Amino acid sequence: MMVRPRLLIVDDDDSIREIVKIMLKDYDVIEASDGEEAVRIYKMFKPELVLMDISMPGKDGVEATKEILNFDPNARIVGLTAFARSRGKEMLENGALEVLEKPFTRKTLKELIEKYVTKAVA
Repeated sequence: MMVRPRLLIVDDDDSIREIVKIMLKDYDVIEASDGEEAVRIYKMFKPELVLMDISMPGKDGVEATKEILNFDPNARIVGLTAFARSRGKEMLENGALEVLEKPFTRKTLKELIEKYVTKAVA
C-alpha cells in the first residue's frame, strides 16, 4: 500500500485552493481558508508540507507560519503569494523555506514539493 504525503494548502481564495488541489491530485491534500484554521489543522494532521498564502484576512500567512513553527520547529512551510517582493522576505524571516510567486505552473509546484517532501512510502 502506498502512503501518499499529506500537504496542507492554505489560501483564503477558494478557487486557488481548488486549482492547487487539482495540480496535486497525486498527494493527500487537506486545506484551510485562513491562518487560524491552518494552525488548527496543522496541529491535528501534522502534514509533511504546508503551502501557505501570505496575504489573508485575519491571521495572515506570516502569523500562522510563526505559530506553526512554535508548535513544531520541524514544520516545512512554503509561502505562496502574488506579492513576493513586498511580503516574501517577511515570510522567509519567519521560517518559511521559500516563497513561490503566483501564478505558478504545476511543474514548478511539483518540483518544489519533491524538494521538501519525502518520497511515498511503499
